[in-house]
Amino acid sequence: MSYLESGLIISAVMFFAGVYGFLTRHNTLAMLISIELILNAADINFAIFNRFLFPNELEGYMFALFSIAVSAAETAVAIAIMINIYRNIRNIQVENLNDLKW
Repeated sequence: MSYLESGLIISAVMFFAGVYGFLTRHNTLAMLISIELILNAADINFAIFNRFLFPNELEGYMFALFSIAVSAAETAVAIAIMINIYRNIRNIQVENLNDLKW
């Protein structure tokens, strides 16, 4: 099995684990972790395809690093929102988010 095949298999497993976690979890923190798994699977794809399609260039790696930075900012904002939700309703389950409506 080549480096490309093994990387794509790992990326696909991470992606589908993230999709499964997002669709089955009711806790917003677990859903956020699942979204991060999906984004990390995409970053692995960027790095692997860059290595095989353009071995002397760094665009795929730089795009993966940019994606990681955006993902970190998105996570920080989501955690801040979750903290505020927890302060208001003392729960971060998705079913209870209707309590935030006026």
